[in-house]
This record gives sequence, C-alpha cells and structure tokens, in this order.
Amino acid sequence: MADELKFENALATKLDMKATRFAANRTALLTLLGALRTEQDAIRLGGGVKPTEAQHAKGRLTVRERLKLLLDERTELLELGLWAAHGMYEEYGGAPAAGVVTGLGRVSGRLCMIVANDATVKAGAFFPMTAKKVLRAQTIALENRIPTLYLVDSAGVFLPLQEDVFPDTDDFGRVFRNNAVMSSLGVPQITAIMGMCVAGGAYLPVMTDTVLMTEGSGLFLAGPSLVQAAIGQKTGAEELGGASMHSEISGTVDFKEPNDHLCIARLRSLVGKLGSPAKAPFSVVEYDAAKDAPKYAAEDLYGLIDPDPAKAATNVYDMREVIARIVDCSEFDEYKAEFGRTVLCGYARIGGRAVGIVANQKVHQQQTALDGSKRTEFGGVIYTESAQKAARFIMDCNQSLIPLIFLHDVNGFMVGKDAEWSGIIRAGAKMVSAVSTSVVPKITVIVGGSFGAGHYAMCGKAYDPRFLFAWPTARYAVMSGASAANTLVEVRVKQMERGGKVLTDADRKALFDEIKATYDAQADPRYGAARLWIDAIIDPASTREVLMTALEAASLNPEVAKFNPGVLQT
Repeated sequence: MADELKFENALATKLDMKATRFAANRTALLTLLGALRTEQDAIRLGGGVKPTEAQHAKGRLTVRERLKLLLDERTELLELGLWAAHGMYEEYGGAPAAGVVTGLGRVSGRLCMIVANDATVKAGAFFPMTAKKVLRAQTIALENRIPTLYLVDSAGVFLPLQEDVFPDTDDFGRVFRNNAVMSSLGVPQITAIMGMCVAGGAYLPVMTDTVLMTEGSGLFLAGPSLVQAAIGQKTGAEELGGASMHSEISGTVDFKEPNDHLCIARLRSLVGKLGSPAKAPFSVVEYDAAKDAPKYAAEDLYGLIDPDPAKAATNVYDMREVIARIVDCSEFDEYKAEFGRTVLCGYARIGGRAVGIVANQKVHQQQTALDGSKRTEFGGVIYTESAQKAARFIMDCNQSLIPLIFLHDVNGFMVGKDAEWSGIIRAGAKMVSAVSTSVVPKITVIVGGSFGAGHYAMCGKAYDPRFLFAWPTARYAVMSGASAANTLVEVRVKQMERGGKVLTDADRKALFDEIKATYDAQADPRYGAARLWIDAIIDPASTREVLMTALEAASLNPEVAKFNPGVLQT
C-alpha cells in the first residue's frame, strides 16, 4: 500500500543517445558552437592590438582587465548584448559589442548589473546601438532592482551618427533619465570614471549615487579645445576637469583614486557595504547543488535539435527532455497534461526557486476533434485548446506569485476552417492577453523556431520578458525561410509576369534561393542579437545556470503589481 501511495513527479527520459540522428545532431551543434565561440572571442578583443597598447600606454586597463579585477574570484560575467552591433557600422570600421560591455556579475557577494565602456572601440564613443545596449541594461536593472555599476571611459557621442544617437526616447539622453528614475526607486548606482567622460556623457556619473575617479581621467562638459573655441579660454585638461579639481574644488567626485586597480578595490569595498534588499514574495527553498541537480546531463541537449535551418521540419522531439535537464531533480508537475497537448505547462523549481513553465511540444499529438473524430495535431503549433490551457496556466501563476519560464519552438497558431470554427482567434487573444498583463517575472528562452504570432503568445521581446535568451538553434522571424521564400517568389513572379517577363524553372529556383538565403540570415539568432532583440545566445548545456542567475536577479525586486487581466474573450 505504501508503494501505491508514493508520489512521483520526476520526468523520465526517452532520449536515445545511441541513435544515429542524436550523434549527427550533436556533431553539428558542437561545430556550430565552436564557430560561435570563435566569433565571440574576436568580439571580446574589442578594437584590437593597437588600441589596447594605447590604453596601456596611458596607464589604464582595458575593459576586460577591469572586469576581471571587479568580479569575485571563481565567478563569471553573464554577458548580455555581446553580439550588439555585429555586422553593423562596417563603413566606420565596425563597433565590436557596440563598444560597451554589459552583464550580470557578482561583486563582493552581490549580484550587480555592470555597464563598462570599451575605450579600445572608437575611444568608447556611443554609437546608436551603444545607447540602446546601455538602455537595455538599465531596463533590466530597473525591472529587477539590481545594483548597477558603471565603469566610464568614453569620448561621448560618435559624431558622424549623432542624429541617430542624440534625440529620441530610446537614445543617449534616456540614459540619464533612467539614472534619475533608478535612484528614485532606490536602485543603488555607483560610477567609476577611469578615463574620459565628456560632453553629455558627463551627466551619467553625476546622476548616480556615488562617484569614483582615477587620477589622469577627465570629467567635463567640454574639453579644452572646445572651451577655447567657444569662449576663448585656454586651460589644461587637469585644471579643467581632472580628478584633483573635482575632488578638491567642485566637490563632484566622492573618491579620488590613484589608478584603475585601487579604484576597483574601492568600488568592491563600497558594494560590500550596500544594504540588504527586501525579499521578493516568490517561493524559494534551501537548495543543494548536488542533491537537487537534474537527473540527466545537460550535455544531452546537444543531440536534440539539428541546427540546419533546412531541416527544421524534422526536429520532432519531446520538450520534456529539455525541461528534465533544467529543473531541480527533473521534477515537473504537469498541468492539464491530457488537454491541449501541443503546449506543455507545469510547475517546477530551478535553483530552489519555484517557476511555472510554458513550452511548445514538438512531438505530434493525437487529439479528439470537436465532432468526436481523431486528428493529428502538429508539434510546435498552438491549437485552440493549447492556447486556452496556456492562458489559464499563466493567470494561475500570476494569482499564485510564480515566475514564468517560456521555452520556444513554435511555428505559430493553427490555421484553416476547423481552427477558425473552434475559435482559434479568440483563444489566441486570451493567451496573448494573459501574457501581456502578467505581473510576475517572465523569462524567455528560444530553443528552436519562434515564428509569427506564436512568438508573441510565448512572451516575445514585445511582451516585456525580464530576459530573453536564445540557443544557437533559434530561428526568429515572421515565418520560416522556406515559407517566406515561397510566398515572396510568387509575389515577385506575378510582378515580373505583369511586366511581360516569363521566368523559367531555373529562374524561379534562383529567385527562391536568393530570397531564402536573405531571410534565413535575418532569422539567425546573431542577427537578432546584433539588434538587441535577444539578450544573449547561450550554450544549451548552460541553460539551467543562466536561468538560475536570471531568477536570482528577478527576485531582487520585492514589488509585484496587482494582477488585473482585463477583459478576456470567453
């Protein structure tokens, strides 16, 4: 009788790691990861050897050297926005990582948001994407109430692109507005000036709570040359805005430090004295890294998906295999398991923190239709019942104060007469509404495809996820490359035929290949990450650790608004 009453909610794996397909997927994904790491290493070099030597000649460290000193030993930065501006601004020599490093790191035991200029990239000047990257970091810090540290070493706005940096609501000036709002909400901000800080950028440090400055750095609204041109006054940089002047005369600087090393030591000391934040109302239990680890190896995920976009249709797999490798003890309380089976919903813990998981199921499902007949539901497609279930689950999580994790591999909503008759638009609207009005933290991981309105319903970027991560296998667009190419080819062919041109089969194929290549390139996660639609492209095997850090960050904000779902289609 005792055995009959034993509760079991651990997921069992059915992944065949000896299968030929698993081995092929694993080899292909590891090859892709290797290529991505090579590109990432190149991005982390910033402006390259000569600018690095110039930085050292000034007695200053590079941004990566500063971060190594700043972060606690044996910890790493969860870098956000590494791919920002990738492939952009080539006419100006490029802007690796948009000339600024942002991410979550542990400093004196505290999880902090770090924003650090890379002076080896155009002297740390702000490109349009630089401003957007800093704003994204501030938004994350603001939403999650994360202490924020700025390492300033910047020449200010990149003048050739000033019209795209200066005036709008998501441009440079918004940074200072955010400084003030963050301070008003009690989000600690500390700035260390370790280089130039000029023009409008001079407001950033002074808008924060505490300002440190190294000797040899400069803080002024206008440098010596501009001052002479504007008012005819001749003055040296140190006299105009050096560390001694600002610490002894203007009183702008709180701490003057001799060099980068001692400035960072002071910064770590100050962070260690910040008050403890209030606790968020989300469930968390004592966590043992060994005892509570998933039952299955995270590296198994390498064999799950074929990363070739042309083979996306063959990526049929059970999303429970992913869940089993990211949740504590592989335990998952699945919600309405027999209903709306193309979307999985359920409760789990990650790093001891309770979460609700909404995930697309990629295995095709046999379902009973409205007329009692049997039908096959395609994996990755959201059907009416799936949308209804997900909407209710999302509302339940909000009611119970449970953060939400969304795992994407979605083709979109089901179409056709049966779907329309079943009320797919109404059900989809209900799901989108529940996601839109959700007040608990939401974290999104794009595992495979994230297409069309399915991207919206699964908490895409426009729906305020606290973080949005993507695997290298992610595809991010209105529709798949093949579908888009077929549609666009037909439109183009009709246009040409109206002009009197007749296309051969070879012409049509060439046109299809050209359109598909362009579309696939834009659906690549690197393209989205370059434009900050994605916060980070992550190694699938690191998904659990990344989510643990993101959930810890989300728990720093103790305030949760009242959940008011508004009018729902019923």
